[in-house]
Amino acid sequence: MLLIPQLPAKPANLRVRVWRRLQAIGAAPLKNAVHALPARDGTRTLFEDLRAEIIVGGGEALILQARFVQGMTDAELRAVFDAARDADYEELAREALTVAEAEYVAAVEVRRLRKRLDDISSIDFFGAHGRQATDSAIARVEGRVGQHPDVTGPGAPALTFTDLKSRIWTTRRHVHVDRIASAWLIRRFIDPDATFKFVDGKGYVPDPGELRFDMADAEFTHEGERCTFETLVYRTGLDGDHALIALAEIVHDLDIADDKFGRAETAGIAALINGLCAGTDDDGERIAQGSGALDGFYAHFTKRRRI
Repeated sequence: MLLIPQLPAKPANLRVRVWRRLQAIGAAPLKNAVHALPARDGTRTLFEDLRAEIIVGGGEALILQARFVQGMTDAELRAVFDAARDADYEELAREALTVAEAEYVAAVEVRRLRKRLDDISSIDFFGAHGRQATDSAIARVEGRVGQHPDVTGPGAPALTFTDLKSRIWTTRRHVHVDRIASAWLIRRFIDPDATFKFVDGKGYVPDPGELRFDMADAEFTHEGERCTFETLVYRTGLDGDHALIALAEIVHDLDIADDKFGRAETAGIAALINGLCAGTDDDGERIAQGSGALDGFYAHFTKRRRI
């Protein structure tokens, strides 16, 4: 099936819009602005929709059903389609491998890459060979989700609530949402007499009796897709508190950045945390200010169960 457009000089952006639509629907360019699609269910509609857009823009377009007699074989035309999709797959595979080498990979990255792969596959009319390598590259990204050299660790040892009292709790400097919320949780629900210590994360050797959180090899840190706040809530048996679960969902989305829970309050808490962090570099002050705000949010969720 062929589309033969005739575009006016103006509007100037019509040519760009038509070119982008042809790319998006997977049309193969032939000679003199002629583009081809395989004659299948749905492809005619793609050309008809584009023709309507061209006419609205002041142009004209013909749609033809045709077959080659000389100059190009069906196999050669198929190779044009396959080459275009292989180029798309190769570009996506390179992007996926770059993501896989990042310091931290959020689940949202996998969804984005999978969405792009689905888009390419939808216009891969003849099954180009490049898909397999792209699948492997994205699988590599999936294997990295939730891993972070600054926070990934073996998880908490067998500790009772008594073991968690009057301890020094150590974490990385420059605290942000997960560490601020975790410090609030520790002092309010786990260890009211907690002392916080801020260190460089990499290569830190703890003193005897310290408990580390949200850092490499910590007793409490990211586990799977859970952020440190979630790990603390579940490891200490606080997951029966619906208000803490609501806060855990918000902290997760802000820290992991995967929009897993999508609570309406998330943007407001993000703005608050970003604002107080912009106002001071002192980690203790960040925790103090953040704790006051989290007390208020906890009271809010205690009185209002999520519907």
